[in-house]
Amino acid sequence: MSRKISLVLLCISFSVSVFAQQDIPELDMKMPVFKPAAYFAVAADEEEGQVVQGIRNNEFYLESLRLSKLAVETYEYGDYDASAGFAEEAIRQAQLSDEYVANQLVVEAKRLLDWADSNNIANRYPNVYNEGKSYYETSVAAQANEEWAEASNAAIKSIEILASLQTGGSSPLPRQYTVRTWASVRDCLWNIAGYPWVYGEPRRWRELYEANKSKMPQPNNPDLIEPGFVLDIPSIRGETRQGMWDPNRSYPRQ
Repeated sequence: MSRKISLVLLCISFSVSVFAQQDIPELDMKMPVFKPAAYFAVAADEEEGQVVQGIRNNEFYLESLRLSKLAVETYEYGDYDASAGFAEEAIRQAQLSDEYVANQLVVEAKRLLDWADSNNIANRYPNVYNEGKSYYETSVAAQANEEWAEASNAAIKSIEILASLQTGGSSPLPRQYTVRTWASVRDCLWNIAGYPWVYGEPRRWRELYEANKSKMPQPNNPDLIEPGFVLDIPSIRGETRQGMWDPNRSYPRQ
């Protein structure tokens, strides 16, 4: 009976967590429009008056939830054989759902890559383009190996990067910055906070200090930051941040 109990418990935990790792906000962009069919909860499209099918309308996911509920109910009634059967099928449906979502995300990443190709992004912003393309290629390789979680994660990263290329080609704001020398650029927390792609306000230096002081050489001395030190840049206005600052990228101003 332990195998049956394990199946039921696995089914319950799997159905609860199967999509939790993919809960990221919709990207705010005008071109290209980012609407992966299997990704978001049902939402009304104000412009077209249509309903965008989201994750809760994924038939495999819905079926896995239904079977999970049946597995729990039959287990509570003491029908362990039926419960184990429902649990096994629930897990199978959840795995099919992972496959479905991964395939949808890879398709969306490919659509954005095609958009980037048609808009000469590779020549205009080669670093951003290459990063997005690299994640897309990783997602395709994982898809071929039926590694659905890896395919989804790589496709999501590709989508985030390529979808950020709005008119003007700005990238998401950086999440980290490697400190340069005082002699070359006068790097200190005050000046770094003033960079337009950090906060654009030197007086926000304390935000950087509080986020990084635990790993600074002298945590009680905000004036001591050494070249090569990697600063985390926390979001303070809900802005999207990802990756390391790249001097070859174009970033929006804060």
